[in-house]
Amino acid sequence: MFRKVLIANRGEIALRVISACKELGIRTVAVYSEADRNSLHVRFADEAICIGPPRSADSYLNVPAVISAAEIADVDAIHPGYGLLSENANFAEVCRASNIKFIGPPPEVTRMMGEKSTARQTMKKAKVPILPGSDGIIESPEEALEWAKSVGYPVILKAVAGGGGRGMRICRSAHELPALYEQASTEARNAFGNGDLYMEKFIERPRHIEFQVLADEHGNVMCLGERECSIQRRHQKLIEEAPSLMVTPKLRAELGKTIERSLKDIGYWNAGTIEFLMDEDGKIYFIEMNTRIQVEHCVTEMVTGIDLVKAQLRIAAGEKLSQIITEPVTIRGHAIECRINAEHPEKFTPSAGKITAFNLPGGNGVRVDTAQYAEGVVPPYYDSLIAKLICHGKDREESMNKMQRALSQFVVEGIHTTIPLHQKIFADAEFRSGAFDTKFMERFFERQGQK
Repeated sequence: MFRKVLIANRGEIALRVISACKELGIRTVAVYSEADRNSLHVRFADEAICIGPPRSADSYLNVPAVISAAEIADVDAIHPGYGLLSENANFAEVCRASNIKFIGPPPEVTRMMGEKSTARQTMKKAKVPILPGSDGIIESPEEALEWAKSVGYPVILKAVAGGGGRGMRICRSAHELPALYEQASTEARNAFGNGDLYMEKFIERPRHIEFQVLADEHGNVMCLGERECSIQRRHQKLIEEAPSLMVTPKLRAELGKTIERSLKDIGYWNAGTIEFLMDEDGKIYFIEMNTRIQVEHCVTEMVTGIDLVKAQLRIAAGEKLSQIITEPVTIRGHAIECRINAEHPEKFTPSAGKITAFNLPGGNGVRVDTAQYAEGVVPPYYDSLIAKLICHGKDREESMNKMQRALSQFVVEGIHTTIPLHQKIFADAEFRSGAFDTKFMERFFERQGQK
């Protein structure tokens, strides 16, 4: 096992990794920006090193600063968390060159799966179902028109290096396609430094379902079931559940085997997530892979009893999956997670500032992952996620009721949060029925009289 690990992240995920390391007897090193000097991940790590000014580009995304901190602290490995450098293949290569273990997949695989059109073709070869679409990058509006004619409208243009809805346009006719192609390409170039696009058939009312995987460095891969992530606003997830109401045991087993085979073929290791869209007929199609731990990993932990972050560390240290997971994986009950963001619950504008009062809910089956506290300050420089509230029950009804109770006892004062929005969602009849899709929030806001 590792002697010392540096956590190249901040906030709740940094604290989550520190907790896992402590339970495994691993010393931890936190890195922090000047804005995060008083953060809990700094307080609870064994060592902490300031790596720059508040802006992420000058601190958490500054690869030379992170590597320098790792070398100064003499660590064995770096855990990147999610976001920031977690899917940066170049960073993983620098770690390798510096003789520091990167706790994630090999950089070659990260690069391959991070390029979305390449990932799509890789999954297609492995017999994973994919949406009809282009065979690769579309070089021009004229080529886009040819592909759209072949695929059939509506189609969606996507940035090959995209995420969060940027570099993405839905097109319903040949008349509007050229202009939308230019818009998507320009947005992708500005956001990611890469304006390349590919095309897929657009599903009007899909569900967003993802499968959690673990793979060791000895060629063993294990699928740990799925999560439902359809409750989204502008392609940003708000609520996640496990398991999905729409995935049958048969589909879970069959698709799990296909995923395991495909990841074994490409030499994948550590944690990862395969994301799918499910159409109105229950057919499921691959859309992308996230080569890291997910924000919503907690719901899988609650229903399987497997600590995914500990598993990441143990895999990176060379252990086999058979040593980490010693019993058959079963799905127990139902878990739901709410992402609590520092945002106005109706305007969705960021709400940085000092937290004047902070009370966390508790009780059987209630978990809160956060790095915030009373009198703590939410800085304006980073992602707005400040906490994750996770509830587990014997079934979906019990977990929803538990979530409603926990939300009512979750107190954050001094800033705005999305807690009131979550309370309204959990009182909504469509949400409670489970008969929703990724357009749920649009209909919900209409019912609420909001845009």
